[in-house]
Amino acid sequence: IQSTVKQSMEAAAKRILTPKTSIDLLRDISQAQAESRPYTMCFIGVNGVGKSTNLSKTCFWLLQNGLKVLIAACDTFRSGAVEQLRVHVRNLNALGQNSTVELYERGYGKDAAGIAKDAINYGKVNKFDVVLIDTAGRMQDNEPLMRALAKLVSVNNPDKIIFVGEALVGNEAVDQLTKFNQALKDFSGLQNPRHIDGIILTKFDTIDDKVGAALSMAYTTGQPILFVGTGQTYTDLKNMKVSHVVQALLKE
Repeated sequence: IQSTVKQSMEAAAKRILTPKTSIDLLRDISQAQAESRPYTMCFIGVNGVGKSTNLSKTCFWLLQNGLKVLIAACDTFRSGAVEQLRVHVRNLNALGQNSTVELYERGYGKDAAGIAKDAINYGKVNKFDVVLIDTAGRMQDNEPLMRALAKLVSVNNPDKIIFVGEALVGNEAVDQLTKFNQALKDFSGLQNPRHIDGIILTKFDTIDDKVGAALSMAYTTGQPILFVGTGQTYTDLKNMKVSHVVQALLKE
C-alpha cells in the first residue's frame, strides 16, 4: 500500500508543479524582438522578500543570454530603493564583458505607473530587449497600495507579472499570492483583468519541511514556479526541478 500511495502522491505533485503555460522566457523574448518591442516583466510581492535582489538575479541570467536589459525603478515609495538598484546595475555591468544593463529612474514620490510607461517607451526607442519593472513592496491587505499596483499593471500590460514569495513562510505566502491575484482582478478596471503569470520562490535553500509551500502556491494559482532563489549571489537562481520537490515532500 505504501508504495502505491507514494506513487499516487508523486504523480499528483508532478501534475500540480508541471507548468501549464510556456515558461520558455527566451523564446517569448525573441517573439517580442520580432515585434520590435522590449519584453516587459513586472516583479511584485510583499515587503522584504527580496524583489529587487531576485529581479537583479533574473537580470544576470538575461545578460548571460546576451540580452540588453533596462531596469525600471518603480519603487518610488521606500527610501533607498533606487540606490539599491543603482548598486545592482553597477555590479551587473562590472560582471559582464559585453553585457548592457541600464537603470531608468525618476526618483521618489512619483506615479509608479507613469514611470513604468516612460521606461517601456525609452526601452523601445533605445532597442532594449527586456524591461524589468521593480515595484514597491506592499502588504496584501493594504488597499491603496494594491490599487496602485493594479493601475501600474493595467496601464502597462506587462508580458509577465512575477510574484516573488518566500518559501520559508509556508502558507502565509499562499495567502499573499491569492490576495495579490484578487487585487489585480478587483482593482484593474479592465474587462479582462491580468493575473500573476509566474512565481519566484526565494530562500529555497533553507526550507526542508516548508517545501509544501511550492506545491500550494502552484496549485492555488495554477501558475508555474519560474525560478527558485537558492542563495545571495547573482548566480543563485535556479529552475525548479519538479523531481527535487517531489523527493523532498516524500522524504521519510
